[in-house]
Amino acid sequence: MTPRGAWNAFMMLLTREILRFGRIWVQTVLPPMIMTALYFVVFGHLIGPRIGVIDGVPYIQYLVPGLILMSVITQSYANSVSSFFGAKFARHVEELLVSPMPNWLIIVGYVAGGVARGLTVGGAVTLVALLFAELSVHSVLNLFGVALMTSILFALGGLINAVYATHFDHISIVPTFVLTPLTYLGGVFYSINMLSEFWQQASLYNPVLYIINGFRYAMLGISDVPVWSTYAILAVGILLAYLYALRLFRKGIGLRG
Repeated sequence: MTPRGAWNAFMMLLTREILRFGRIWVQTVLPPMIMTALYFVVFGHLIGPRIGVIDGVPYIQYLVPGLILMSVITQSYANSVSSFFGAKFARHVEELLVSPMPNWLIIVGYVAGGVARGLTVGGAVTLVALLFAELSVHSVLNLFGVALMTSILFALGGLINAVYATHFDHISIVPTFVLTPLTYLGGVFYSINMLSEFWQQASLYNPVLYIINGFRYAMLGISDVPVWSTYAILAVGILLAYLYALRLFRKGIGLRG
C-alpha cells in the first residue's frame, strides 16, 4: 500500500470511529459528564470540606485531575472494545482483513478512534469541572503528553479485549473487574500518603497510580511518585500492548472462524 493509500485508509477508519461515537453522544459523551458532576457534588462539596486540603491543595481541586483522566481511560477503552467487537459480530471486520490494509494500520486506525473519544470526553469533563473547581495547569506539555499516552494505552487494551471476546458479555469483564478497581484504588480520590505503610507499599504495584499522579503533577504540580515513572510505565505499556495486538492480528487469533 502506498503512503497516500495508507493515509486515506487511516482517515477513513478514524472518520468512521468519530462519526460512530458522535452520533450517539447521549450515550458516549453525556453520561461521563453527569457522573463527574455527581462526583463533585458528593465528594467535593459534601465530603471535601471535612477533608480540607491535601498537599496544600483544596480537596475539590485535588479531585479534578483524577476524574478527568478516569474518563479518558474508560472512554478510550470502551470505544475500541465496542467498535472492534461490533465489527467482528457484524462480520465486516473480514473486509478489513482481506483488504490491502496492513495489520498495523488497522490497529492504528481503531486506536486513533479510541483516542479521539477518550480526549473528547476528557475535554467535556474538564468543562464540567470548571463549574465546580478552579483549574490550573502546571505543565501544558506534561498535560497533553500523559493524556495522549494514557488514551493510546487503554485504546490498545480495549482492542486486545475485543479480539479475544466471543460474546457481548466478554467486553464488560475487564472494565468491571480490572479497570474499575485499579482506577478507584489508583489515587483518584486520595493521596497514598493518607494510607497506612502497608497499603502505601501495596498501592505502588498499581500502574494506574503512576498514570493518575503524572496527570495530577501536570495540573497541580504535586505527585506521590516520580513523574518519570509515569512516562516509563506508559511507554513500556504502549509498546507491549501494540506488539501483542500485532501478533494477534498476524496469527488471526479470534479473528478468523
